Amino acid sequence: MNAIPDPLKRDRWARLRFSIIGSLLAAPPAPGELNSALQLLAAKTWHHPVSGLDIAFGVSTMERWFYAARRANDPVAALKDRLRGDVSCFPSMTPEVIDTLTIQYREHPGWTVQLHFDNLRSALKDSDTAIASYPTIRRYLKAQGMFRQAQPKRATAGALAARDRLERLEVRSFEVDHVCALWHLDFHHGSRKVLTRQGDWVTPMLMGVIDDRSRLACHLQWYLDETAESLIHSLCQVS
Repeated sequence: MNAIPDPLKRDRWARLRFSIIGSLLAAPPAPGELNSALQLLAAKTWHHPVSGLDIAFGVSTMERWFYAARRANDPVAALKDRLRGDVSCFPSMTPEVIDTLTIQYREHPGWTVQLHFDNLRSALKDSDTAIASYPTIRRYLKAQGMFRQAQPKRATAGALAARDRLERLEVRSFEVDHVCALWHLDFHHGSRKVLTRQGDWVTPMLMGVIDDRSRLACHLQWYLDETAESLIHSLCQVS
């Protein structure tokens, strides 16, 4: 059996409110009897939709729910808590703070939120710009997708460049549906130099060809240069 997804808090409250006044919508009380019906509901206790503890509601509160649900095309949606008008907005984040924080994140994506907050205060301590609180900075970073990123195991220039390039690309498991429909190839520079017969120290390059669908390494071969001749030679070995 599939697990039942846990609804949002707004949905839980809406369902509880509808379950309380739903009988009044299905069988509307006679004129002048609505208050008596609400009095009976107010005398009952209900389970809090989040904590599960007993909770009771007043007559005026349930009366407001009743009229809101009766006027709406979707009564359950009408009983949800209204979102704040500034939801997903950050009025306390000035443009200067946002620009400074964005540049700071690009340069140090591995910092914690606390480090970003402390350095933001240090960078703007001599300006008159008001800095938002730590919870606001944390929510802003999360809303913008600026999550803490782990440093590559080998923080070389190539590893950092590959990480930055990957962030700008759409990553998908496969590009094609069939094996041998698409190959990927590239030269990988070795981490150590080798001594040639001529007595020169050179950095070898590994030419690799991988199948997109099966992830099979079709061919791997070391070369001393990254030229069209080496590329063609490697492709000939694959075929």
